[in-house]
Amino acid sequence: MDALTSHTPQKHRARMGKHRAEAIRSLLTYAALVLLGITFVAPFVWLVTTSLKTDAQILTYPPVWIPNPITWESYTEGLTAIPFLLYLRNTLVICTACVLGTVLSCSMVAYGLSRIPWRGREVFFYTLIGTMLLPPQVTMVPVFTIFKNLGWLDTFLPLTVPAFMGGAFNVFLLRQFFRTIPNELTEAARMDGATEWDNYRRVVLPLAKPALWTIGLFAFIGSWNDYLGPLIYLFDDRKYTLSLGLAMFRTQYGAEWGQMMAVSTVVTIPLIILFFFTQRTFVQGITMTGIKG
Repeated sequence: MDALTSHTPQKHRARMGKHRAEAIRSLLTYAALVLLGITFVAPFVWLVTTSLKTDAQILTYPPVWIPNPITWESYTEGLTAIPFLLYLRNTLVICTACVLGTVLSCSMVAYGLSRIPWRGREVFFYTLIGTMLLPPQVTMVPVFTIFKNLGWLDTFLPLTVPAFMGGAFNVFLLRQFFRTIPNELTEAARMDGATEWDNYRRVVLPLAKPALWTIGLFAFIGSWNDYLGPLIYLFDDRKYTLSLGLAMFRTQYGAEWGQMMAVSTVVTIPLIILFFFTQRTFVQGITMTGIKG
């Protein structure tokens, strides 16, 4: 009895020490996450606050974080200085085509590389992955020459048609996700007379919605933020996108910083809203791609 009594305080102290260590570890983890969060949020906060400042406050040194007074003139002037709705329509047209093309082409290629056995499949897959090592600057001139010979310059075709050709990263992402789907499902469908097209359309795609949403989100964000592509291929200002519209606030002698920050805020907000509505599906699509290699 005395031995049990003597060991009880020691066990209690050990348990308390363990709980204290876990609490300190959790506190340090959350503190690190808060610091990282502040690091990532600070530029957006500066963007929004600058859009609400007067020109005098924007150029003040040391910088002023909180605008006083708050003014909305940069929004009204910025959204009317460029044909914002026209550029928004052009951007949405390109983004919609890129999302559809990416989802369709990449899912078809990924299905063939993951569910259909054929000779040379792995060699083709690793060759496709190897193309990711090529920076876009290497292929920029040859691709421009191809589109010029096709007569596609100053149209949306160079910005949308490549999405229907599949992308190595998105194909890899979908292939890994498709491999997590049990083979028994497609085998049972084949025994019932289903073709590969039926398996692709009725079995695999409905189960791969998280991965499809993920690559669709990647495609939308990439097209929405693309500046170099429209800059190279679009010449008529009526076909400009929002990214090119933002560049119009910079001139040879300066920049309209307030208007640029205001329009940049308006352009950024849809992406933030889209991510918050799709973040659960996005995270699920990313995490489940590595379950089966």
